[in-house]
Amino acid sequence: MPNDEHVLVIPTQILKDAGLFQGLNRNIDHYLQILLDPKHSHFMPRALAENDPSFKQLIPYVVLKYRDQLFHYTRGKGMGEKRLHGRRSVGIGGHINPVDRMDGKNLYRQGLAREVSEEVIIATTRRESYLGFINDDSTPVGQVHLGIVHIFELAAPNVQRREVDLTDAGFAPIQELALTKDAFETWSQFVLDELARDIGARSTW
Repeated sequence: MPNDEHVLVIPTQILKDAGLFQGLNRNIDHYLQILLDPKHSHFMPRALAENDPSFKQLIPYVVLKYRDQLFHYTRGKGMGEKRLHGRRSVGIGGHINPVDRMDGKNLYRQGLAREVSEEVIIATTRRESYLGFINDDSTPVGQVHLGIVHIFELAAPNVQRREVDLTDAGFAPIQELALTKDAFETWSQFVLDELARDIGARSTW
């Protein structure tokens, strides 16, 4: 991680005022307009933000879904957050940086697009939706990050890794991944639980 990297953050108090929660919260309309309001965010040095739980680093967390399968991988040692190295993940994404500022463009959306394009090549059409927000104050990593979970519904499972430290990558059924969720980072566990529940709910219709 570059010593001079700056990342987009919001004061943790903004989340508390909106309604503090633990885990994955699907009340999109309420939290989206508050937590992604540009007036609440600013850049600060990542070296400081990583150790200051009074701020939350905003992280787009993109889940690539084809029917009832998810793209998954193992985080290699070259990927940004060293505390997650070796953990499995179903989320693509990362920090919003000053480089994402472009005239007339949405800062958050630019950062999301850059992070996805840096990590994978998606060679198919997609439909995007929000799944929810993730807050996990049970771990040191979670205490300083806030995840915004996006679902990319893919027309075909045509995804290749671009990031070399994104290893053991591929698609697998959601319920199969949920059975081994302990190997996954906490955010991915929340996502797997939620999507497995959705599948279970559909099967009872």
